[in-house]
Amino acid sequence: MSTQTLKNYEYHVWANKRVFARLEELTEEILHQEMSNVFPTIYAGLVHIYRVDNVWLSGIKGNSYEQVKELLVTVEEKTTGISLKQLEAAFSELAEAYRAFLNSGADWQAVKDFPHHRGNISSMLRQLGHAGVPSDYVFYLYDVN
Repeated sequence: MSTQTLKNYEYHVWANKRVFARLEELTEEILHQEMSNVFPTIYAGLVHIYRVDNVWLSGIKGNSYEQVKELLVTVEEKTTGISLKQLEAAFSELAEAYRAFLNSGADWQAVKDFPHHRGNISSMLRQLGHAGVPSDYVFYLYDVN
């Protein structure tokens, strides 16, 4: 596993934590306020990120399409109606699964850069009259150095 890949993943975890920290400063209703955006609510955006991260981990582990489809059903059940704290815990649990896999020395080929949607969540917060959260890679570098 390349050091850069691990650094990139740690940036992803750091940025997610910043988004959760910002959202924890706001009321729970902000998460579920509907709007016209890429996602209908901020909560839906978070669930999407979680879903995509699960799909990628499953894919790089070599799971079949059928297994990924089954996983998505499980993810949907796991994230329906849970609180922000519970969703954050699910993200943390998934981060540990990624770290374990990335540090396992497994041979994997499907990993490539993939989009995240934290920027959409910041945009949605601004539309609702709240400050967004800076989660660009440069802020990560400043934070960890």
